[in-house]
Amino acid sequence: MQCERLIKLAKQWYLHVKDETMAPARMVQFIKQHVASCPICAEDPDIDAEIDRITEIILPDSKIPKAVRMKQEAEEAERNSDSEDLDEDEESVDSDDSDDSDDDGEDDTDEDLLDSDD
Repeated sequence: MQCERLIKLAKQWYLHVKDETMAPARMVQFIKQHVASCPICAEDPDIDAEIDRITEIILPDSKIPKAVRMKQEAEEAERNSDSEDLDEDEESVDSDDSDDSDDDGEDDTDEDLLDSDD
């Protein structure tokens, strides 16, 4: 955050939230109202990400709007499936390498196979 006034206000509001004299949702609302009216915050390119991060910290999951929670859960599920796909690819590479070796550690040649048939 680039706005010193917002930083100071957010600290004050957070203390009220911790003392349970202000609702967390009200704090987020105050932050958004300040950002909408502040020229310094309007120029800050990272302010939306900062508000989202503060919202995640302040609001319990049950208080985050259902649409936002659904979006977050979908993104998390997508990240998990991507990491599982990577794990499966690594496992398949490992299993391909292990199929090439024999139990005795030696490679069979055509002559060995022919000799064993006699």
